[in-house]
Amino acid sequence: MVVLQLQFLLVPFLTSIMGAAQYIMQDAALMNYIDRRFLSLEKRLEKCNQDILEYVEEFRDFSKMALSRLAGLNNYKAEIKSEVENLLRRIERAQRDIDYFGSVTDSNTCVEVHEDLVKQQLFEEAEEKKKLKLMLNASCDHMLAGIKSLKIVKKTGDKHGSWMKDPGKKHTKIYLLNGSVNNVIFEFANIMTFMESNHTLKARKVTLPFPWEGTGHIIYQGFLFYHRYGSLNEIIKFNIQKRNIIDKMLLPGAGRIPAYQLSPSTKIDLAIDEQGLWAIHAEPETGGNIVITKINHITMAVEHTWDTSCNSKDAEAAFMACNTLYVVYNYPSGGTSRIQCVYDVLGAVNTHEIPVLHFPKRQGSHSTIHYNPKEKQLLAWGDGSQIIYKLHTKQKV
Repeated sequence: MVVLQLQFLLVPFLTSIMGAAQYIMQDAALMNYIDRRFLSLEKRLEKCNQDILEYVEEFRDFSKMALSRLAGLNNYKAEIKSEVENLLRRIERAQRDIDYFGSVTDSNTCVEVHEDLVKQQLFEEAEEKKKLKLMLNASCDHMLAGIKSLKIVKKTGDKHGSWMKDPGKKHTKIYLLNGSVNNVIFEFANIMTFMESNHTLKARKVTLPFPWEGTGHIIYQGFLFYHRYGSLNEIIKFNIQKRNIIDKMLLPGAGRIPAYQLSPSTKIDLAIDEQGLWAIHAEPETGGNIVITKINHITMAVEHTWDTSCNSKDAEAAFMACNTLYVVYNYPSGGTSRIQCVYDVLGAVNTHEIPVLHFPKRQGSHSTIHYNPKEKQLLAWGDGSQIIYKLHTKQKV
């Protein structure tokens, strides 16, 4: 009887236990299923996030490329505009010359030239000369008669480079710009510091935001003017003390061929004389002849341009002194440098009567020659040597 009662009690108990176990197994299977689904969802979210990151990176690259292309298009636009303006000026100048020669030449076609047109042409030329004399101080009346002596100050740096003083400042600082492509200026307190053997340790280094091209840069009134590397004809005005770009300009017609055949890295050569800032370059349209441009160093605007009769073939350097261009020639293999072409922008010098001027006691070549109007000297860079030439001058005739 007792056994029977126990059986009746155990049956429902075991039944309830088996039911609970079945529910637990079902719950475990459900949890396992849910867990798998979450894992699958996490993997998909992770892949989605990775795809988004890749899309973002691709978009950034595309944006950079688009901005670079736009910048390039802007540069091309500026260069094309500059070339068109230069071409229009040349056409206008050629048209004036054609009109003038047509008016003064005794033509065989029996075309009567009105006397008033000739007078007007002569009057305009006289007014143009007056404006140039006002712009360029006509009291600058000396010219180069010879090169008296040279002094090799130091031999440091690459074959090509440039060194100079600032003729617009009272200080005695020396600036060294090594190489035809670089972006570091060395500033020395004076020439004695520069001449020391470990001179770079005592120099102040100034890093430019963009490197220069060639060796035709110049320092004037605390600013470095230089041709920007990689550009056709962009000239940058850089404040040396504040270390920032103040202004820039595009020089029309320049940058397509070297200014001097024997210094091919220099496409634009900047110069300083008693009148301020000049640019010297050559153009294909002039048959390789040198062109000089007067630039306002404050506004960075072109004031006037002259096509000279001096050819860039076999030229190695040039400099401006008292409104006059002096072009230095040499041999491709190197030799005695000589000045054999002179061009006065005001026509105050009879260039055909000037003898060839030879540089004294030196065989080699120059990568730069800069005139210092304050000290009436030439500061040159020749085969890695820094040289000073003393000048002999005379009155213009």
